Amino acid sequence: MAEPVIQLDGLTVRLGKREILHELRGTLRGGTIGLLGPNGAGKSTLIQTLLGFIPPTSGSAAIFGRDIRKDARPLRSMIGYMPENDSFIADMTAVAFVRLMGELSGLPSEAALERAHEVLFYVGLGEARYRPLGTYSLGMKQLAKLAQAIVHGPRLVILDEPTNGLDPPARVRMIRLIKEMRDTGKMHLVVCSHLLRDVEETCEEVLILKAGRIVHYSNLEEERKANKRFVELETLGDDAGFAEALTGRGCECMAVGPGRLKIVVPVEFEMREIYVLAAERDLQLRRLNYKRDTLEDIFLKAMETK
Repeated sequence: MAEPVIQLDGLTVRLGKREILHELRGTLRGGTIGLLGPNGAGKSTLIQTLLGFIPPTSGSAAIFGRDIRKDARPLRSMIGYMPENDSFIADMTAVAFVRLMGELSGLPSEAALERAHEVLFYVGLGEARYRPLGTYSLGMKQLAKLAQAIVHGPRLVILDEPTNGLDPPARVRMIRLIKEMRDTGKMHLVVCSHLLRDVEETCEEVLILKAGRIVHYSNLEEERKANKRFVELETLGDDAGFAEALTGRGCECMAVGPGRLKIVVPVEFEMREIYVLAAERDLQLRRLNYKRDTLEDIFLKAMETK
């Protein structure tokens, strides 16, 4: 079995009298891990804690088997971080900035300079690497932040809102780079984003937080391979007991509004049974269509958790 990328063991964080993270537990092994949650869910606090900026109040966490408190120094050379907010020195050129960040991550000066040139060309900023960062567009700044996160060849890269504010072409370029890094197999990624589409396109696992607690974990790759059948129904009439009857036939049902159901249909289930059960209750089926469960469905269901 693959080594865990991130191991959470009762991780709790309090800031002042407020508990931000509550006893997080879980094992994440995916090549690319999506971190989702509404504003105030604790995503940024979890990232800051894993990076060693905020100490846990209780419990522990490990990255590649190393405790984030006991092994903080060696972990810094193994992790790259692309922050959500800009943290540039405006008058510094991109190559000087990325070189500096490489040195801070443990690279010798000459090696850091060589790697700075390489990664700036890799992200598409090679021709602009001698320009001051203050003259960069928003999309170019995002690419520069990505370059400094990977300059030292980390095993884990944490990307906080990597497509934030990007126009469609710049977003496509960023998503392509994330996929390329994922597909090399040389590094693991954590993608924290409020854009479900970004996570669905790039991630193999997803962890959803709400009010400082884990409310859902999914291995998206396994769910995709499972090839489950999803059906969306819209009915007219008294549907009392209809969902229960479907559940009794092995289906999983979720009400998404008046007269609307989303159903996970088992392999052995015959679709004609839906019509039979509806006819028995004199229930009209106004709409029936197949659809695969999207990350949006998973997220909205998780948000219903108390």
